[in-house]
Amino acid sequence: MKLGFVFPGQGAQSVGMLTGFSGLPVVKDTFSEAAEVLGQDLWKLIEEGPAEILAQTVHTQPVMLATGVAIFRAFCERSDVRPEYMAGHSLGEYAALVASGCLDFSDALRLVRLRAELMQAAVAEGSGAMAAILGLNDETIREVCLEASSENSTVEAANYNCPLQVVIAGHREAVGRAMEQAKARGAKRAVLLPVSVPSHCSLLRDAALELSAELASVNFKKPGMRVLHNADVKAYDDPNAIRDALTRQLYSAVRWSDTILAFEAAGVTHLAEAGPGKVLTGINKRVTDRIEALALVDAQALELAVLAIG
Repeated sequence: MKLGFVFPGQGAQSVGMLTGFSGLPVVKDTFSEAAEVLGQDLWKLIEEGPAEILAQTVHTQPVMLATGVAIFRAFCERSDVRPEYMAGHSLGEYAALVASGCLDFSDALRLVRLRAELMQAAVAEGSGAMAAILGLNDETIREVCLEASSENSTVEAANYNCPLQVVIAGHREAVGRAMEQAKARGAKRAVLLPVSVPSHCSLLRDAALELSAELASVNFKKPGMRVLHNADVKAYDDPNAIRDALTRQLYSAVRWSDTILAFEAAGVTHLAEAGPGKVLTGINKRVTDRIEALALVDAQALELAVLAIG
């Protein structure tokens, strides 16, 4: 048995999403720690909402980071087995680095809050967009994006989630053109996503440079597990290489499908998702059926996963 852990990013949040963990002190303690660092009661926001505030990038990113870390800590209290490989989808990469011992939780909280602020400020409200394209292969998506882009209005592949499911991002007009062209090419669906920031595309390159300056001031240690990074599906021990990977992540496509295939190639047999839902678990099953998926959605699922892992 070889265990892997994955951490979801923005989009998996919902009001009341951690009710099933409310009886675990370590989960509450993790959020108390986050409240001391950020001066904000994230647990109350999750429990009471409103959903519109929870969905704002500056709130969602620290909420999802704390959620991933809390669930991983709860797992570690109940099992002596530790994952050999980790990854996080977009923002989730920070939770993976905290869980690996590479990054202190308090530093990660401040980093993701700043990351969210930089992302929000990088693109004028309403000028960017993201859309999910279903039913076309990766190469066709890249061709569609190239055809839909112009000198002043661009769109790019942002998330290679699984076969025949790619998210695109860029200027709103270009995303709209790409959606229409994708449908003309035979896409089963082209759905505009309810996000305010076009993540993982070149529109965030300037924000990445500002984030890089902050990353340089934070202490990174050698990870205790192999953390595969979104931008290149590589694991690094050198702190400067990790900082560079986090910088590139902001404007590079998330290579999630390749990440799951890398887990499979490394011999990972069980893959646990430390998040409030089953978003990554569903995607991962479309990439490979050779890894047993464990979605840690509540305390009961956590206990069952511990038994399954042994």
